[in-house]
Order: sequence, then C-alpha cells, then structure tokens
Amino acid sequence: QVQLVETGGGLVQAGGSLRLSCTASDWTFSAHAMGWFRQAPGKEREFVSAVRWSRVGSKTGDSVKGRFTISKDKDKRTIYLQMNSLKPEDTAVYYCAAATVGPWNAPLSDFNYNMWGQGTQVTVLL
Repeated sequence: QVQLVETGGGLVQAGGSLRLSCTASDWTFSAHAMGWFRQAPGKEREFVSAVRWSRVGSKTGDSVKGRFTISKDKDKRTIYLQMNSLKPEDTAVYYCAAATVGPWNAPLSDFNYNMWGQGTQVTVLL
C-alpha cells in the first residue's frame, strides 16, 4: 500500500525557516497532484499549496504567498514545502496529500486528495 511520509517539522522562532518533505513509498506512484494542507487546533483544515504532478502548474494559498514555495522531484517521488518568514499563525500540523483519481478539471485546491500522510507538527514561537 502506498504511503505518504512527511518530514521536516519542528519548532522554529518567528521569522525562521523550515523545509518540509513528503515522499511516496511506492515506485509506481503517480498522481494528478500533490500538495500540502494544514490544520491548527480548533480550526478547520486549510489548503496551503499544491503542484500538478505530470503537468506544469501550481497554486498557493493567499495566506502564505510570497513566503512558502512548493516544489517537486518526480524521480524521488517527493514534494517539498520551503517555508520562510514563519509566523506564529503558521503553527499547525502540516499534512501531505495526493490526488490519484479525478477530476482534474478543477482548481488544485479542489482536487480529490484521497491519500494523506500522518502529518508533521510545525510550531512557530514568538
């Protein structure tokens, strides 16, 4: 069974940076898109950023534009989230997700993300 494993979370001071990674365990892995979501305590899950897997294209949420950058390495079956200028409000569990089924004629934030990692905690201190 394909698994998504996130790494790179931790504690960081406000203004600092972290780089998250998510790797699919199976070499046969393919998807329409892979991306990142986050959920803070008491808040609903929020779309962060996603990339099309075999096509050009990406989308990033307004709250992190200019600070977070998503990238992919298809050979490594991995996506990354470079997070700069971190703020306390970025504190959340960050989840990697993959959309392996359709539809694909939708905004990246609305793809059917049917595979999820366990999440990695990001805590930003004042």
